[in-house]
Amino acid sequence: MQKYNVSKHKNFYVIGISYQKADAETRGKFNLNIDQRKALLDKAKSIGLTSVVTSSTCNRTEVYAFADQAEVLIDLLCEFSIGDQTTFTQSGYVLENEAAINHMFRVGGGLDSQILGDFEIISQIKSAFTLSKKKGMINHFMERLVNSVIQASRRIKNETRISSGVTSVSFASVQYILDHINNVSDKKILLFGTGKIGRNTCENLVKHTSNKNITLINRTKDKAEEIAGKFNLIVKDFSELQSEIRSTDILIVATGAQTPTITKELIYPKKDLLILDLSIPKNVAEDVEGMANVKLLHLDYLSQLTDETLSKRKAFIPDAEAIIEEVKVEFNEWLDTRKFAPTIKALKEKFKIFQDEELDYQSKKNNQFDKEQAEIISDRVIHKITRSFASHLRSANGSTEDSIALLKKVFELETESD
Repeated sequence: MQKYNVSKHKNFYVIGISYQKADAETRGKFNLNIDQRKALLDKAKSIGLTSVVTSSTCNRTEVYAFADQAEVLIDLLCEFSIGDQTTFTQSGYVLENEAAINHMFRVGGGLDSQILGDFEIISQIKSAFTLSKKKGMINHFMERLVNSVIQASRRIKNETRISSGVTSVSFASVQYILDHINNVSDKKILLFGTGKIGRNTCENLVKHTSNKNITLINRTKDKAEEIAGKFNLIVKDFSELQSEIRSTDILIVATGAQTPTITKELIYPKKDLLILDLSIPKNVAEDVEGMANVKLLHLDYLSQLTDETLSKRKAFIPDAEAIIEEVKVEFNEWLDTRKFAPTIKALKEKFKIFQDEELDYQSKKNNQFDKEQAEIISDRVIHKITRSFASHLRSANGSTEDSIALLKKVFELETESD
């Protein structure tokens, strides 16, 4: 990456852990909440990294960054999560430069999602980018790349039907309820946790079940009340969690807690209960699964659910990949220009020195000299000349480095990396 003058660091990396190699319990160890991600960015900045984006969802936690070695990023991830290097070595992955760029496009385009065509990840990437930008941890390369990934994602969603059918865990959970629970509109449903996946599940429940007996509980009650107000639902205090669980038929858990919040003691042993745990890390204790009256499903199972439209969605993968390639061509063309951007900048600055010297000379020599008009004309000449050099360098292919070296020699240019 150094030849592109986009960072002082050698390589662009994606390091991460996802559903493809790690189960929910392992992914949970590396999950980063908002405070952990902020702390990671602060530490990254303090050790000299200049462009870092962290994304953490139920299916994956990834760090996109420039660094000299991937180990620096792995250490950061392990420091601010409860994961460790040994587990990461076993279940994580490291992608470098072009492979890292390709991976970001596939993730943002819904092609690497646990449910094909799930576009919830792109909103996570957007918010992760915004957080990094507020922290001053975004360079020109990262901004251009993220915007290109968003562009590709938007086009795939609008120009293909790869997102038709079940395309999110939140909808898959509701689909499971519809497929396996009789008279679902008469059942009592309790949603515990009102984060993004909880909100989406709530909306899908209201839309597809016609159930008027849905209760929300969140540790922060006002957040639950805000969501409940949109759908005219019931809200109960966190202190009422146990009594509500004991009277409910379906419990959906979607909290961001780092340890289990639903334990065996909270569940009434003589009443049938379906529990869907949509949390990362898992928020339902393991021993709950052994209770005779309880059916417990985690999001990994729900993510494997398919519907009759899956084969139709798969048919649009080539179209999605073609869109990604189109956007990548534009991105790579921009990236190629970064090779000679410092040279063009230095050349323009050199020409401006020539311009200032000549305008000053002519002003002293000729009292009638129109310096303002001459400056306008010479600015246009400088622009045309530098644009011609840029065009030549863009099309020079293998001889770009030789052309840059010649320009530096002829005009005695000093360049700096971005």
